[in-house]
This record gives sequence, structure tokens and C-alpha cells, in this order.
Amino acid sequence: MVFVPSPTHGAHSATAVEQPPLPVKLVIAGGFGVGKTTAVGAISEIRPLTTEAAITEVAAGVDDLSHTPGKTTTTVAMDFGCITIDPTLKLYLFGTPGQDRFGFMWDDLVEGALGGLVIVDTRRLDDCYAAVDYFEHKDIPFAVAINAFDGKIEHDLDEVRWALDLTEQVPLIVFDARETGSVRDALLVVLDVALSRAEKAAATT
Repeated sequence: MVFVPSPTHGAHSATAVEQPPLPVKLVIAGGFGVGKTTAVGAISEIRPLTTEAAITEVAAGVDDLSHTPGKTTTTVAMDFGCITIDPTLKLYLFGTPGQDRFGFMWDDLVEGALGGLVIVDTRRLDDCYAAVDYFEHKDIPFAVAINAFDGKIEHDLDEVRWALDLTEQVPLIVFDARETGSVRDALLVVLDVALSRAEKAAATT
């Protein structure tokens, strides 16, 4: 018996072929112990790649552990994870190390990124200045997310915006780095900022 395809058979076959989701690189940055590794781990659909090393006595003398007394490890290279937002979009997440002594790695991690999420601990605002300055200097779209440790923040949003000298174009939100949905919402804010800038740039060309 010979199979004769119907007139619509080819059309159905063509539409059945799904395109892979668009890969998008985002960077998660911030100071030491603000929740970068936690955020990547909370949302990644794969087992996150982490480069955690034990905090030695020497490092403990350099890094401020007063607000994170239970922290025994720290990221020394990067964190990596990914999440498929929908059938058309997949985010690849790169978490930076928080200590200044690992700052030389940032340029490599940020290369090719569409945008960044800077995580802030309001108990230690000084620790996030470097990350904010970095994204501003590189002219990379970013949002600032305050990690609500113990469900609260030390300063309100207006105070934090003033302290960080953030323009109104930089979104400032509160999130929980432990909650998948909260991390997802924060990343979507970064995407919105990056896409809005791309649309404005396209409109002026």
C-alpha cells in the first residue's frame, strides 16, 4: 500500500517542528553574602554549578561575617544556572563573586550579557556600590533587588535609591532570594529594562 499525503500533511509537519528557545545571558552581581548563590540555586532548572570554597581564618578576617554568621563558604569564581521562562526564552545565569579581590573576573563573566541584577543587603549598602558602579560604567542595563533577609529591610526604597544614587531609569525592587517566583520576577524586571533600552535605541537609528 502506498501512503499518499493529504494536502495539509506538509503544513502540519512544518508547524510541528518547534524552534529552540532564545538563549539570553544575565549576570547576578552584588557584594559578599548578599544572596547571589542562593538566588541562582532557587530558580535554576538544572543543578547549579557553584565554585564554593570554605571561608578560611584569613578570609574571615577580610570579609565581613557579622551579618552572616552561619556562612561557611564563599564563591571564588562564579555560579551558573539556567531557567526556561517559556518555550521562546531561556535564561543563562552567571553569578559573580562578591569580594573585591575577585573583581578581575567580572569582565569575562559579563561579556555578552543582556543585563544584570544587582542584589543588595540593606544592612551593608557599602558592599554593593562597586557592583552598581560597574554596570553604570559599562552601560549595561540593570536592576537593583533588595534581598529581604528575615522578611524585612533596614531602609525604605527611597532611602536606598538616594544612598546608591540610582536614576529613575534603574528599577529598585524588594525580593526574596530563596523563593523561585520572587527570583523569577526580579529577572523579568531586568529583561524589561534591557528590552526597553533596545527598543529606544532601535527607534533612534
